[in-house]
Amino acid sequence: MTERETTIKKLETTLFDTLIIGSGINGAVAGAALSGKGAKVALIDKNDFAGFTSQESSNLAWGGLKYLEYGEIRLVAKLCKSRNLLMSAFPTAVKEIRFLTTIDKGFRWHPWLLYLGSLLYWVLGRFFTRAPEYLNTAAIGNREPSVNLDNARGGFEYSDAILRENDARFVFGFVRRALRAGCAAANYVESLGGERDSDGYWNIRCRDRTNQRTFTVRTKILVNACGPFADKHNKLTAVNSAHRHVLSKGIHLIVDRLSASKRVLTFFADDGRPFFVLPMGTRTVIGTTDTPVEKPETSVTDADRNFVLENINKRLVLDPPLTRDDIIAERCGVRPLVVPSQGSTEATDWVKLSRKHVIDVDVSSNALSIYGGKLTDCINVGNEVCDAIIAMGVPLTTPKVRWFGEPTKVTHDDFLKRAKMLKLDTYTAPDAVEPLSNRLWRRYGLDSFAMLDDIEQDPRNAEILIESSEFIRCELKAVSRHEMVVNLSDFLRRRSKLAQIVNHDDLAQAAGLKEACSILFGAAAKEKWEAYFQLSWTTGLKLDTNQ
Repeated sequence: MTERETTIKKLETTLFDTLIIGSGINGAVAGAALSGKGAKVALIDKNDFAGFTSQESSNLAWGGLKYLEYGEIRLVAKLCKSRNLLMSAFPTAVKEIRFLTTIDKGFRWHPWLLYLGSLLYWVLGRFFTRAPEYLNTAAIGNREPSVNLDNARGGFEYSDAILRENDARFVFGFVRRALRAGCAAANYVESLGGERDSDGYWNIRCRDRTNQRTFTVRTKILVNACGPFADKHNKLTAVNSAHRHVLSKGIHLIVDRLSASKRVLTFFADDGRPFFVLPMGTRTVIGTTDTPVEKPETSVTDADRNFVLENINKRLVLDPPLTRDDIIAERCGVRPLVVPSQGSTEATDWVKLSRKHVIDVDVSSNALSIYGGKLTDCINVGNEVCDAIIAMGVPLTTPKVRWFGEPTKVTHDDFLKRAKMLKLDTYTAPDAVEPLSNRLWRRYGLDSFAMLDDIEQDPRNAEILIESSEFIRCELKAVSRHEMVVNLSDFLRRRSKLAQIVNHDDLAQAAGLKEACSILFGAAAKEKWEAYFQLSWTTGLKLDTNQ
């Protein structure tokens, strides 16, 4: 029986303290925090873990320098503190990175005023990062020759933080931690709604989307962490809320690396919003947009692509300019922005809406909803959910436990010592940006010790399996055993970022990927591969989907 099958059985037969609907960053940290502190927790998602908004971010952990312009000093101070905590708790996964900001002539603020704002930002961040620097145009050109200075007036450089892995991988780390603490977490399990029985327990009807079988989960407290779908799920369960979401679409384009530096290039796009050129290994991520939308389901439009391409071609010296043919992959997600449930948002300045979060409790229903939020503030969300659950009458048996962060330095040193004895880093891919041992530890933590055991038993387990990647054979075995990969997109898009850094057609031809599918899916490998690529496993020709 697989880990997912065991979890489904547990969901059907256990009376839980808390059932969390949704496994984006808010649901994942709620699950890790509650289970770590001793609650009996279930966590489900109708799609894959981190399968919606939480896989579409800029991969930044940042305090929100832009919010200072709108006077949100308390929010910025709180977010900077949260960023600092993430950097301390996840020293190999969340790293400080410099942001070089170029200000155009005619911009609404003089570069010196913005530099002074960055100094305030540094102060609010408790001097945790390197100090900001003011830059004239010559200094910008010396640091980043790719920046187009024709319309530049000056700029500055400051620090925030970035995820070393993709956002969905970071979220899954919390899911894995919850599982280790006893949480019954399962992907592709959809909540169909429910009601409370005469004993006051929620009975939530669920459907396993892998086989369409339905069952019921019983819980004392219901936690709605559905992100952009939070309002919809509250209607299913008749839960009242003082808040609701409005939605903003943001997209990113991924292209070949545009700058040799490892800093973020920041500009103000034509619509006045910050516009980023983000490093991602051998690739660059460009964006983002901010477009009001009515529904969570969105897609990248030609207008979106044109906006990003036009802005980047104006602000970098590119020969030839970027075109749609240069796009390797795209991201498209919606930001769930919290507003009061009563009142209109028609007069709201969309750009000024912040990413604050609200824990909205409906005591009469034994339910709470998590509104808004961003990855940077995730630890606060987890702790605040725990406080709310205690206030609702559910005791936590280990309330002082530290439920987040990487293993101790001593444990890390033990891993590196064993890895060195096994000469693990000799298996590092030729074009890798770091040693293999560093990547395994950052991605899998304690689970990486079992990979060393596999390599010790058979050194072939350390061989790179998939062309155009750094993935080794024992990694795929571990992912198959412990990460509930149901579809190929779960692995290519979320457990890894292969689908974001390798062109789709090239990925279909990548040597070793079919063997990887066999490890992940066994007898279903052909079916899963063909479902993802819409190509024949044997001939490589386009499948006839009309049959």
